[in-house]
Amino acid sequence: MNAAEYRAAAERLVTKDTASWGPIRLEDFRKAEILAQLAIAAATSETAGAHTGSDHTETFETIRYTADVVCIRGGDVLVIERGWDPHKGMNALPGGHVDPGESSRAAAARELLEETGVQVDASDLTLVGVWDAPDRDPRGRYITAAYTVTVPEDTTAHAGDDAVAIRWVPLDTPGALAFDHGQIVATARRQHLACGRAISTARRA
Repeated sequence: MNAAEYRAAAERLVTKDTASWGPIRLEDFRKAEILAQLAIAAATSETAGAHTGSDHTETFETIRYTADVVCIRGGDVLVIERGWDPHKGMNALPGGHVDPGESSRAAAARELLEETGVQVDASDLTLVGVWDAPDRDPRGRYITAAYTVTVPEDTTAHAGDDAVAIRWVPLDTPGALAFDHGQIVATARRQHLACGRAISTARRA
């Protein structure tokens, strides 16, 4: 499979309406995560590689790797108010750059703690998907791995690094969000509902 095929396969697994899947298996999410990581590697290889030969000019693209978190508490999702451009003043998911030598999962947990004070174990994060549209960020080419995590009902949060304010907003109607974060939240919500149905079915069995 080439990079485009990996991305298409990952997108089908991650963004398909999960209500039609039936019982959700853990291996489904693991498969989606593997394909998503392959998509990132393939996309990076495509843009970082150079063409050779007299009829081609070497082309390089800087790709920045980030991680975002859909933190769910009951029927709400945690968002931050951005204090900087782009999209200054808009709500967005907690997240940021993946540091050198750091996994996107570890970066997601770190950014959630730094920006909102909510501490979770990186192993509790579940991959929602990878968003890599070339125009998703006006600053340049950004590829993000989005994760979801569910926290207890009594979880509190406070604005931290880079966040002007934090808010718990309804998961099903989060309002306008910066970048493509609305798409990320919608996909995470479908996964969350599907997992809830699967757990409910397993308990009745």
